[in-house]
Amino acid sequence: MSEPMQVVCPHCHVINRVPPGRLAEGGICGKCKRALFSGHPLELDGASFARHVAATDIPLVVDFWAPWCAPCRMMAPNFEKAAAELEPQVRMAKLNTEAEQAIAARYAIRSIPTLVMFRKGREIARQSGAMDAAALVRWVRSQV
Repeated sequence: MSEPMQVVCPHCHVINRVPPGRLAEGGICGKCKRALFSGHPLELDGASFARHVAATDIPLVVDFWAPWCAPCRMMAPNFEKAAAELEPQVRMAKLNTEAEQAIAARYAIRSIPTLVMFRKGREIARQSGAMDAAALVRWVRSQV
């Protein structure tokens, strides 16, 4: 029998343990009783970014973006579509680099949008530039 996977709640940021065979069912947070997956990208801030990167066992794709960035705004609906298609096998999240400049600097984000995929606290892939939904899904699936 496989070990349960750690999945961080997108609402209260508590770590939940989900059996791998039941991941497709989604699950409910043990603390706040809300769905662990919504099919929408998660908005991260400094504290929630650290928690989700370090504690979740499923791949986490973070879109480093800024509100003034036209390519970022153009890619946003595609990122939303990709989240609907990829969850619960992959968590999709967004981090505003204007609001979280220290995190962007720590990860050497030099252009936006930049997608960074994390798994078990480590960066495993990176892609810069806007993508359509199909290309985004292909890139994510090629990395996991």
